[in-house]
Amino acid sequence: MTNYSIHKLQPANAHLTEQLRAYAYDVIGCCQVVHRDMGPFLNEYMYQEALAIALNEANIPFQREYYFSVEFHGQRIEHKHFVDFLVRNDIFVECKAIEHIGTEQRQQLWNYMRLTSTRIGILYNFAPVKDECERYYLDATTGMMYAF
Repeated sequence: MTNYSIHKLQPANAHLTEQLRAYAYDVIGCCQVVHRDMGPFLNEYMYQEALAIALNEANIPFQREYYFSVEFHGQRIEHKHFVDFLVRNDIFVECKAIEHIGTEQRQQLWNYMRLTSTRIGILYNFAPVKDECERYYLDATTGMMYAF
């Protein structure tokens, strides 16, 4: 059973926290540019298109709508899931355009990270006047999810 409690990484490991923040810095910067230049209250797909342009301009490698399959008891489940962006082959970016990030959006990203063993996830909400950004790190050895 996976532990779905979230811990802050900073008190546990300040050095790793700084490394993760530095690694995700330019990706989050692209999200901020999109929010600043596009403004709030648009459709999620417009933000995704703009983010793809911003990532290209910054020469950050990514895949849009990264599809993945899940196995259960050694058998592949046919239904495919997708995350909005896989950046640098190790960061999931899930874009939202909603009033506020809530448990459902967090759980969606956490499940994607857990099911694929992707260690870094960014949940970015473009819709509000004040954008929302949450960053997560999955410790593969313990299965614990940390905010950083």
